[in-house]
Amino acid sequence: MPKYIFLFFLFLFLLLLNSCGVLTSKIPKPRTEFRGVWIATVANIDWPKNGNDNPQKQKADFLSILDFYEKLNYNAVIVQIRAAGDALYPSELAPWSRFLTGTEGKSAIWDEDVLDWMISEAHSRGMEFHAWLNPYRATFDLKTEILSANHDYYQHPEWMVKYGNKYYYNPGLPEVQNKLVSVIDEVVSNYNVDAIHFDDYFYPYTIKDEIFKDSITYYNCSKPNQDLAAWRRSNVDSLIKKSNQAIKNSKPWVQFGISPFGVWKNNTTDPLGSDTRAGQTTYEDLYADPLLWMDKGWVDYMAPQVYWSMDLPVASYRKIVDWWSTKNNATKLYIGNAAYKVRNNGDVAWENKKELPEQIKFARELEEVSGNILFSAKSLMNKNPDVVKYLQKKYYRWSAFTPGLPGPNNTTIKIPQITASTQNNEHYLIDFVSSDQLKYALIYSSGKINKPYYPLKKLKKKIYLSQESHVVKIPKDIVAGKYFALSFLDHYGQETKPIIIQTNKIVFNDSKR
Repeated sequence: MPKYIFLFFLFLFLLLLNSCGVLTSKIPKPRTEFRGVWIATVANIDWPKNGNDNPQKQKADFLSILDFYEKLNYNAVIVQIRAAGDALYPSELAPWSRFLTGTEGKSAIWDEDVLDWMISEAHSRGMEFHAWLNPYRATFDLKTEILSANHDYYQHPEWMVKYGNKYYYNPGLPEVQNKLVSVIDEVVSNYNVDAIHFDDYFYPYTIKDEIFKDSITYYNCSKPNQDLAAWRRSNVDSLIKKSNQAIKNSKPWVQFGISPFGVWKNNTTDPLGSDTRAGQTTYEDLYADPLLWMDKGWVDYMAPQVYWSMDLPVASYRKIVDWWSTKNNATKLYIGNAAYKVRNNGDVAWENKKELPEQIKFARELEEVSGNILFSAKSLMNKNPDVVKYLQKKYYRWSAFTPGLPGPNNTTIKIPQITASTQNNEHYLIDFVSSDQLKYALIYSSGKINKPYYPLKKLKKKIYLSQESHVVKIPKDIVAGKYFALSFLDHYGQETKPIIIQTNKIVFNDSKR
């Protein structure tokens, strides 16, 4: 056979394979996908690097985290603003955190409100800001002499239970529940957060030969014939329900998310549990029942911490994620991933650069899973660049919107009225009728003919709109050609139909507004 004929048939064969999807990537590129990262402040794990750093360094360090994950096309940060009965914001209900100011109770010396600044910087990058609170941990250790006199350890010693090397709020006390709900209400009312987020610390993880001393509270507060375990779970259930109500009564678009320990129950103790052999479980040891919270509609998303490798025999990531995917009902399901274990764990699976990416791929291929969250922020920064490069190339090449919530009364968002279009040397200025429901303006590259929607690879800019906004300022350097498309997102994640803006018809105005 002549060489050129052989090459021709080889080309046809390869083309056929490609058309059947053998050579093309089967990795879906979702339009909506939660891509979050936890930023831990307790013990200065991620940020600030040191509570005694000056504000300029603390700001620079925070921005470096945002910039790193923005480049990776992440769309949410989960920032710990209450680590142990303290606050990383000015609060009437808790002292300033020493993890921010160096000394507990000492006010931050920033020119700006710390939390408001962090939220604004996240939003300016198109990222959601989820305020992460640890509800029950009262102290990080037993060094109570370093606590502020305004800490609940001193203000309400009757609320405290010593267990191991920490103090905890007693979840069984109604006063404790009310205090924690007040903390949530303070944050939601005063700040433009996108969500309130709890982690996996409910009742503390079991310590051998230690007793959580809440017997008097159990005697006084339990219902007739209610055993201790059921009573403890009911206390946590009550906090979850009350927290959800407080959030939605204040701002119904603010989400409530929880990140429980990854194993609800082993199937050795309950056939409904996962095929795992975890030493402790969420239901039996932490007295938390996330399946109930999802069934009751008390949470908007669940993000179980599945911190094991794909095929670890005692707790397989593959098996646990698959188990959760059958339990989420109408609740959004995100998966927490242990980025901190990459090349930093006794399980050799984590030495493979593809371990974490394969976990992301596995979760993405399950229809019921809507995204992932990495713990923690520093884990991929300045280390394991091959893993980061692989993630960027294979999974995060394009941006994605965060999953939304059902709008009020299931109504759809309408295009706001455009009242004027002007330009100056740096910006196109699009005036619109302001609405407190609008959250972002979206700028897409476009031709003359409009489309019902644009793929996200066409998205040039996501511009945050404050409630007072009535002008979209579009940098000219992101617009190529004579046209661009403009649409809007509301607080529930609903997008308007796009409209075409023709740049050469925009009136020139010297104003720098």
